[in-house]
Amino acid sequence: MNKLFRSPWLELIVMCAVVILSYIALTLISIGAETPPGGMSLNNISLLTFGFFLLSFAIAAIAVLAGIGGGVIFSPLMLAFTPVDSLIIRGTGLIVAMFSGLVSTGPFMKSGLGNLKLSMSCCIGYGIGAFIGAQGAILVSERLGVTGEGLVRITLGIIVFLLSLYFLWGGVKIEWPQVNRVDRFTKWLKLPQPYYESSLGKVVEYDITRVGWGILAMVGVGLISGFFGMGAGWAIVPTMNLIMGVPLKVAAACSGILIGMGDCISVWPYLLAGAIIPLFAALWLVGQVLGGIIGAQILIRVRAGSIRIILIGILLYSSFGLIAKGLTTLGYIPDVPGSVYIAVLMVIMAGVALVLTGRFPTPGGRR
Repeated sequence: MNKLFRSPWLELIVMCAVVILSYIALTLISIGAETPPGGMSLNNISLLTFGFFLLSFAIAAIAVLAGIGGGVIFSPLMLAFTPVDSLIIRGTGLIVAMFSGLVSTGPFMKSGLGNLKLSMSCCIGYGIGAFIGAQGAILVSERLGVTGEGLVRITLGIIVFLLSLYFLWGGVKIEWPQVNRVDRFTKWLKLPQPYYESSLGKVVEYDITRVGWGILAMVGVGLISGFFGMGAGWAIVPTMNLIMGVPLKVAAACSGILIGMGDCISVWPYLLAGAIIPLFAALWLVGQVLGGIIGAQILIRVRAGSIRIILIGILLYSSFGLIAKGLTTLGYIPDVPGSVYIAVLMVIMAGVALVLTGRFPTPGGRR
């Protein structure tokens, strides 16, 4: 019995449980989405809301384990496998990402790890990009209709596939970047903030550079986040770390703070367009809290590398569903049978299981 609670078996159990729970949720959603003549019955509403809660719980658990925001998984999965309007999904995805960031802001600020001045400076670029991206999403939805829906899904499918490759090869990150020269603009802003590093048992001071280029890069990051309703922590952290020379832990903390502030801006266009439904969004927020608590407990026992492999499998499957649904919406291919989705899922799960058990090598030999 104890063997089941050790790697890699615990990771395999978590992966299977998340998949099973997600499919139960999606089944309930499909049943609940069948609108009878004259309106939706109370039974259908109950099934629909409970299904969304279960799916939110599963997404939050795996997101915490992978160290990313729930929006990265939420928007692709919902757009790929549910009939909910894409504008509603993307608006809710921003709320999911924003809520995750806001919850983490308090502890980060209290510990001193979060740099508020740096986060606010980056929020200038991120907020502008996110607002423009959100406005663009609404314009595409209004002007292009069904064609826009298909293009959004295909484009997001390609982005998610590239994102899975990014996680597969790990991305280049430096825990303690060496800053040799600080430009005049960055020096004028006086952004560095020392903090106590518990792992080293001392106060750490660090320098920051190229903030201007970092803010410009944040505009592009915000555009993607606002348009597709995805959390952008996967892009914010390497932008701060590699361009501005921010230590990795500080960049991760500032990422949560920045998402909490920046996505507040991008939510407004969706709210004014009527794409935010309180009952729908509330279910996801509750699921995020409970799933996050469970995920944090599991995180103590499992290896981060193993969770990364599971996340890659989820993203690959989501990208397949997004591209297939987008091509179907545009009329390029007929409806993809459910058996094809199941076959692709089984292949991806088998590959993940082989990697977790050491029978299939990962790039660079990393586990």
